[in-house]
Amino acid sequence: MEATTGPVLYHKLQLWEPGMESEEEEEEEIAEPLVLSLRRSQNTPRNKVGGLPGAWARLLASLLLLAVSSSLALRQLHSRDSPKENLGSVAPPASRHSHHPGVYHHGAIISPAATCSQLGQELLVAGGNVVDAGVGAALCLAVVHPHATGLGGMFWGLFYNSSSGNSTALTAGPVQTLAPGLGLPTALPALHLLHTHFGRLPWPQLLAKPTKLAQEGFEVDAPLESALAAQGTKGLCPLFCHTNGAPLSLGARATNPKLAAVLHQAALASSPDLAGDALLSLLVKDLGLGEAPAQPRPALEPALQLSMPQGVLFTTPGPSAGPELLELLESALHSRTPSPTSCLSLLQTAMISGNSAVATVDSSGSMLLLTSSINSSFGSGLLSPSTGVLLSNLVARSAPSAWACPLILRGTLDDMESDMLGLVASGMPRGTKAITCTLLNHLATPQTQHQAQQRPTESPGVCDQGSLLQVAVHAEHAHVSSVPSGCCPFQGY
Repeated sequence: MEATTGPVLYHKLQLWEPGMESEEEEEEEIAEPLVLSLRRSQNTPRNKVGGLPGAWARLLASLLLLAVSSSLALRQLHSRDSPKENLGSVAPPASRHSHHPGVYHHGAIISPAATCSQLGQELLVAGGNVVDAGVGAALCLAVVHPHATGLGGMFWGLFYNSSSGNSTALTAGPVQTLAPGLGLPTALPALHLLHTHFGRLPWPQLLAKPTKLAQEGFEVDAPLESALAAQGTKGLCPLFCHTNGAPLSLGARATNPKLAAVLHQAALASSPDLAGDALLSLLVKDLGLGEAPAQPRPALEPALQLSMPQGVLFTTPGPSAGPELLELLESALHSRTPSPTSCLSLLQTAMISGNSAVATVDSSGSMLLLTSSINSSFGSGLLSPSTGVLLSNLVARSAPSAWACPLILRGTLDDMESDMLGLVASGMPRGTKAITCTLLNHLATPQTQHQAQQRPTESPGVCDQGSLLQVAVHAEHAHVSSVPSGCCPFQGY
């Protein structure tokens, strides 16, 4: 008696390649039917399978297996020669569905400069994490927005690690003086320290594009043009002036070769301390100081926490404005006063920003908020000739409450998939009040309305008057936006 089986499906094999996960759901499954007729052994001198002598059946089976193997090998060789297999060129994976601007499947970044947001996205796509993207964008802003930030300034940051559930503060410590009226720079050692502990990509990769922008040039954008028009060019020529002495206008190209050399040296530094040494030694020479002051010691510390019914708040410890921010929030929550409907009056102050901010987020819930300052527009206005660095006028009496107050809200520590919200202020003297107002509005808004969409603006110069950068994680997607809406460029994938 003969026993037969139904069709057996042999799936075509495919080599894994970037983006395959997003494509496999859109393609129909490919299968080739191969029907086998299996018969029981017969106790006859000439055992037959399917009516053919045994030797011929074995030969046919061998030829069939050889043909299938050859076909698979050819397909694999074709896949290897395909452009998709070129891992040296990484592109964002194709999305299976689309979203409004500011909502992304994997990660996103928002900053005051389009060039720097683009760099952050490139680092994310290249396999970097939110720390790589944020630090790279901050170094980029140090080149293209010298009116608000730079290597001569100070940095504070807040990092939430979704893998560990820990929140870490990057602290600059008390303001130190390099010379009378001039603050001691801490930017390079602070950013290198943060990257050393939490970054994924090589440190030199983060400095490659900022170095190139300083060396080969960058276009003056609206915020820088506005600051130059208000400040004038005293002490800033020839870097930011036309040949006739007028300040550079929108779209003009600026270069800073001395700054490029400093960034190149910093890329070679193997430790946070060494990252700042080369800059500090050149500054000491420019200022004619006898010896270098004590090197600043940025640190990584546990973030301050405030528990509340809606979750847990994290911010930076003193001497930043973090403690002041938590006091304002705690008082507002206990007083049960109605939440204000608009925070724009706190944001739109008539001032040119002396600080800058950048925020990055991924869909798993990790966030990095960075804020830096040179105290006022173009800092001290003193341009170091050997380094191309504008020194800050942050001194001991300066108040960091104008800018150093990043905030993260986690829904609940027990639920690792709960929503996250991050807020960081840029360009305002009332940052703590603006963040308090914005958070109260967030808590009073129904969940479905938390992620208001915005479209990119062609005129990001409104950030000059103060803005709040917002990043969030909701429904396993990364969200970025700003208050006022659309004031800062964002990118994601």
